[in-house]
Amino acid sequence: MQSAEQGRGIRQKAQEVCPGQLCQNLRSQRADGIIAAPRHDFCRSSPAGRGVAVDKEAQKGPGRELRVTHFNIASWRAWAPGLDADEDCQAWLQAPWRLADNGEQPDVSFLPAMQRRRLSRLARILFHVAWPIAEARGPLPLVFVSRHGETPRTLNILADLARNEPLSPTQFSLSVHNAIIGLWSILRADSSEMSALAGEADGLEQGLLEAASLLGDGAPAVLLVVAEETPPALYAPFIDDVPLSYAVALLLTPGNDWQLSLLPGSGPRAEWPHALELARALHSGQRTLQHHCKNRHWSWSCNKA
Repeated sequence: MQSAEQGRGIRQKAQEVCPGQLCQNLRSQRADGIIAAPRHDFCRSSPAGRGVAVDKEAQKGPGRELRVTHFNIASWRAWAPGLDADEDCQAWLQAPWRLADNGEQPDVSFLPAMQRRRLSRLARILFHVAWPIAEARGPLPLVFVSRHGETPRTLNILADLARNEPLSPTQFSLSVHNAIIGLWSILRADSSEMSALAGEADGLEQGLLEAASLLGDGAPAVLLVVAEETPPALYAPFIDDVPLSYAVALLLTPGNDWQLSLLPGSGPRAEWPHALELARALHSGQRTLQHHCKNRHWSWSCNKA
């Protein structure tokens, strides 16, 4: 264990060598309200370390509000079982009801048959909402968010282990959390920066921070996709945040149309997953949205006239 004096020495050293003063989880805001982009690799891994603007005045108010970022939503798409047609999706977003999930496979006929065969249902869900947005664009960074990922595929692998059966190398390689973005990169022939995140109930907001950091690095647009698949029955007693399989894709660009703020505080759980709540707001023209997760209060607001 280190002494208090040693700890102070480490923190002082970190501040001396790190222009952004973000090492060892130290975050210090400059007087102009912008956090400098540091030279340390460790610091670059955080959104603040990549030069994301922070509203200094917002931090002074009650509850120390942190205005995280501003951005535009250039386009978006959503999917859930039985909502392949646009009119069906719009009707559900207007007045959602509990959908039966019978394992419907979303349409990915835009891909060659041999390529479709490797896609799990979760991968098909992502491709279904994301491909039409990305198709007409060139290289496009991608942030994929899924709390549970390839749970059905992983369960099948565990079942094979329990039966002492040999494991399929292909199934194992496709079960890891970043396998889907690997397939996306291959099928689109796109070597842009891509991330696969596993957040909590506020994975949408966590993914937005990652996407905002890429925009802050100079990306002209970033594709953010949140997708989940209904868990196998074995896991149903332990997973209560995926009422249905779904996906929401957002094409984010630099701008000030939208603002995401973070406040400390708790509140009621949203009726639907955050990404679906956002899709409903985008569909209806709702200008504000409040999401809570543990002690985090996320506030979305639309500034567009």
